[in-house]
Amino acid sequence: MGIKDWPQGEGPREKLLLNGAGQLSDAELLAVILRNGLAGQNAVDLARNMINQFGGLRSLLSAPKNQVCKLAGVGPVKYAQLQAAAEISKRIAHENLQRGQILTNPDLTRDYLMRQLADRSYEVFALLLLDTQHRVIQFVELFRGTIDSASVYPREVVSLVLDKKAAAVIVCHNHPSGIAEPSQADRRITERIKNALATIDVSLLDHMVVGDQEIVSFAERGWIV
Repeated sequence: MGIKDWPQGEGPREKLLLNGAGQLSDAELLAVILRNGLAGQNAVDLARNMINQFGGLRSLLSAPKNQVCKLAGVGPVKYAQLQAAAEISKRIAHENLQRGQILTNPDLTRDYLMRQLADRSYEVFALLLLDTQHRVIQFVELFRGTIDSASVYPREVVSLVLDKKAAAVIVCHNHPSGIAEPSQADRRITERIKNALATIDVSLLDHMVVGDQEIVSFAERGWIV
């Protein structure tokens, strides 16, 4: 049965308008974005199948185009709709982060970094550059690839900080394995960057390591003093 044949008020768009988006399931929310299904499968069934195929919304939205478009009923147009929705979510998180001080919004910081880095299939080393009030100036991806003491250059961090006139920095990187536990190499990199920033009187506030479901903070563990 197509959604248009469902009893009044039970379609996902109707439910959203009557009760708010928070009342919809993941499949119903996705169905609103997709708008239609395919022969023999309405939009909610298609959405549920897509979520099941990838194991969740996050995995679906971060999957490569060729994998998503292999699904029956999904082509470039639907893939573009999904990517637009994912990007809107990231930009809202960035706007929320920019409104206040980082140190008074730890949950916003974690949410932003999780959205930016958790689903990458490769390692990314990035900086959150902050002003004197610890408000965000810019999020910058500095290095990609295997993050170790040989691939991260403190002088490039210092150069960028000076160029953007930042007063404080949070460094962050992801572990594609999904395990956020920092390595000894992560600790060595952090110490080198901290010492380099100290030469220009800029504070390293934290190093956050992003896994699949959690973020480990060096500052919370007492590793940055």
